[in-house]
Amino acid sequence: MLWRLVRSLLFLFDPERVHAFAVALLRIVGWRPIARRLRPRCPPSLEVKAMGLEFEHPLGLAAGFDKGEVVAPGLLALGFSHVEIGTITPRPQPGNARPRLFRLPEERALINRMGFNNDGAEACARRLAALSPADRPGVVGVNVGRNKTTPNESADADYLACIDLLHPWADYLVVNISSPNTPGLRELQQRDALERLLTACAARARSLPVPKPLLVKLAPDLSDEALDDAVDVALGAGVAGIVATNTTIERPGTVAAHPRAAEAGGLSGAPLAPLAARALRRVYARAGGCVPIIGVGGIFSAEDAYARIRSGATLVQAYTGYIYGGPRFAPGVLRGLRDLLKRGGFSHICDAIGVDSRRGPAA
Repeated sequence: MLWRLVRSLLFLFDPERVHAFAVALLRIVGWRPIARRLRPRCPPSLEVKAMGLEFEHPLGLAAGFDKGEVVAPGLLALGFSHVEIGTITPRPQPGNARPRLFRLPEERALINRMGFNNDGAEACARRLAALSPADRPGVVGVNVGRNKTTPNESADADYLACIDLLHPWADYLVVNISSPNTPGLRELQQRDALERLLTACAARARSLPVPKPLLVKLAPDLSDEALDDAVDVALGAGVAGIVATNTTIERPGTVAAHPRAAEAGGLSGAPLAPLAARALRRVYARAGGCVPIIGVGGIFSAEDAYARIRSGATLVQAYTGYIYGGPRFAPGVLRGLRDLLKRGGFSHICDAIGVDSRRGPAA
């Protein structure tokens, strides 16, 4: 109840002003003496090992919140097992013109057209380098993209530059080719362009002094055939995992009648859930268990996370669910997951991965 009151007050203000306020608070929360006391403990039944990394539990914070400010210590203190920073571009860029972030409270949704606003890879690398091991009790991934002014023909150079600058401090890296807010970016999901890009990036990630897992993040708006192609290319390139999915340009269900529906940008939150879940099932079926999948899109509760895991996700991430759920979001989801696991008769969370998808063909 208290958070609902606080949220109603915060929602009176511009979303980006609230974000700046939240970042300032998270810097305090991430201070080591406070972070140690706040971070919840999880039972071994929720531990996940994937991509050569150990996750205390499956729930992480998706890319989009930490835009390179590197407030991962505060977010990990709130109970997330991993935080994905980004999207980070080689050079700083301001992003798209404001206003560019819109709340749809009636739909439990957001529309954003931020446009990869960040201070660039060098600034992000400096901030990550300043963290001590004690500041990183969980996994920290970095999501990378191309600058708006870089044509797709030269996109490889931008992604490789980010990998080169950020890999020493990233536990894993994600190639973002699915944001709808950078003109032409989603064209990189087409088979030939994707094959060239992922082959180059995966080879670079494998050749690093300490090789790093490289993942690719896909859009929920791809057709079944395009998703199949993207998965085939990703596996052929040797990626370590797939993130399903990014935001959608669709305005499904009652969102279509919302006053904000005409705003350009990616829709996230509850209305995205069916599209993201469909894509996850398709990716899981096509990948055949060869790589782990991170399920993202419309996760607001333990039930949402559990359903995505049963559909094939090894890990799950939230963003809009955290915005609406507040600082107790992660602990609440984890308590629920533990109970759902027991109720389902599973001794470990990994036993539940894909059980529903294996019972029938992908939707």
